[in-house]
Amino acid sequence: MTGTFWALVPAIVAIALALITKEVFSSLFVGIFIGGVFYAIDAASGFSGFLTHVFQDGLVGSLSDSYNVGILVFLVVLGIMVALMNKSGGSAAFGNWAKTHIKTKVGAQICTVILGMLIFIDDYFNCLTVGSVMKPVTDKYGVSKEKLAYLIDATAAPVCIIAPISSWAAAVAGFVTEGENGIFLFCKAIGFNFYAILTLIMMFVMIGMKFEYGPMAKFESVTDALKEAADELSDTKTNGKVLDLIFPVAVLIVLSVIGMIYSGGFFTADEEGYMHFAIAFSNSDASVGLVLGSFGALIITIIYLMFRKVISFKEIMESVPEGFKAMVPAILILTLAWTLKGMTDSLGAKDYVAGLVSGSAAGLKMFLPAIIFVIACLLAFATGTSWGTFGILIPICIAAFPEGTIRIVSISACMAGAVCGDHCSPISDTTIMASAGAQCDHVNHVSTQLPYAITVAVISFVTYLISGFTLSLGTIPCAIISWIFGIAALVTTLVFAKRILKANS
Repeated sequence: MTGTFWALVPAIVAIALALITKEVFSSLFVGIFIGGVFYAIDAASGFSGFLTHVFQDGLVGSLSDSYNVGILVFLVVLGIMVALMNKSGGSAAFGNWAKTHIKTKVGAQICTVILGMLIFIDDYFNCLTVGSVMKPVTDKYGVSKEKLAYLIDATAAPVCIIAPISSWAAAVAGFVTEGENGIFLFCKAIGFNFYAILTLIMMFVMIGMKFEYGPMAKFESVTDALKEAADELSDTKTNGKVLDLIFPVAVLIVLSVIGMIYSGGFFTADEEGYMHFAIAFSNSDASVGLVLGSFGALIITIIYLMFRKVISFKEIMESVPEGFKAMVPAILILTLAWTLKGMTDSLGAKDYVAGLVSGSAAGLKMFLPAIIFVIACLLAFATGTSWGTFGILIPICIAAFPEGTIRIVSISACMAGAVCGDHCSPISDTTIMASAGAQCDHVNHVSTQLPYAITVAVISFVTYLISGFTLSLGTIPCAIISWIFGIAALVTTLVFAKRILKANS
């Protein structure tokens, strides 16, 4: 079973069960259980080997990993900050301000997308920050939690994968070997990242058309209860100010950036002085940087609130367990998802996929960008990780295509496919974070998001086919032709879909 298709079965079963049963915790554990059984069979280690692999190597191992622990600490600190902003009245004050300045449901959604695009440093940070800031506003205008989760998820990873200064850019650059500047190659690949950019375009088009389809339409039709609950919430606190929300978020953003470049050695002097900002960011550890930034922001926020005297020190301390409790579901899902990923890794899923890609590279030059996009989609969907997909496919693309437009397009296809699969997967940490940020049921978020993500994925696949057949024209003509087709296909699809649904209603 190791190094074969069976290595992907535990993840596929977990995903299928989550979508069928709409219960994610037991589905993930069943996937982990199957992975442990497969591993014990191959290793001939018996029942004791199964227990050791599932609990000691799996659950305990994922929770003792330093990077994972850093992300969990960041989650808890951010949960505490959200609790503080709610208790101080900052969230309610921002909601009241938005009620005056944001007049429509369309405006609330556009503001959510724009804020998500501005916070491009890290997808985890994006998901939770945008959710905590915009939820009072979207509630007031009847935007469902499911739609908010989609808007958060559809900006988090897609924005990070096209931003040269982000933890994702640093991750991609880290997988580029052979002495080439990874950030420079990342920047060249942005222009062919069809899935990420088309996803952003799709959100603006659908918001402007006031159009929903699939399961999302059902949730978006229920607005009165949301508005009533939000109106009641806005009246519960009167001494808070908008600054009580804006200031902590601004400090969090600034200190998180400083923390990330600090973890990359920016403040460590070398022979020529201080390290360059871009190099420090490419060397950064997002887990360490976000922990440092969030803890610094938490301390400053506590001092600020005590100085403002809007809540007492006792109330501040009461927010600590409240924030932790709010993040428990996300922490549990993340832990199980990381454990499941460990199961597939131990079964050699990466080696199996790498063999498939390298074995099909020859003689498929025109079709290869589309093929890489699909493989990256499936791998990220099954394993729930974009970065792991980068680590497998990017070195293969670099080795197979040392230069030329085909190299740039193929790397872009790998990045786009990884984001697409990550976007669709219920075991993806970004998808889990988006659910947590919007306070949305996780399975509802996945089921409502899938039709939208699949729509863009199909159009992106065809666009990569177009780019494959126009490679000989050069980089710029290839990009222009591909983008004209991709945008036209997306807009046409949405217009016809709205007309068909309207005719059938």
